[in-house]
Amino acid sequence: MAELLLLVSLAGEQVAVRASEVESVVEIEGLTPVPRAGGHVAGLTALRSRVLTVIDCMASLQPGLRIEGPRDAMVVVADGHPYALLVDRVEDVVEASGEIAPVPASLSAGWTRVATGYVPVEGTLFLLADVHALIAGPLAEAA
Repeated sequence: MAELLLLVSLAGEQVAVRASEVESVVEIEGLTPVPRAGGHVAGLTALRSRVLTVIDCMASLQPGLRIEGPRDAMVVVADGHPYALLVDRVEDVVEASGEIAPVPASLSAGWTRVATGYVPVEGTLFLLADVHALIAGPLAEAA
């Protein structure tokens, strides 16, 4: 069976993430800011009696850039901690139709940090984004 991928719109691009890494797709309500958190941390929210750290994926890709307004969120669990990743829109669940290809060197710094390769889906190549790199944010690269 081919790997399942979740297609999302992020920073004006349609990209894929591994569906196995996504617990659910949710609406975020009641965001509480976190003082002194990284610029890509949008805040905290509660979902089904647990606290989620909310990551603004746009700010993770391009520090200082945020988009206001409603966006979709994917819930992922990394290292035992739940996170909500804000994306422009969750599009679809699809099957990969081939092997992952290497990322070309021509991507911007933000995309280079989070991209693990290109994956084919029905004749179209989609950038495969690493949710752990989006969670870590741009400062993880400097550390």
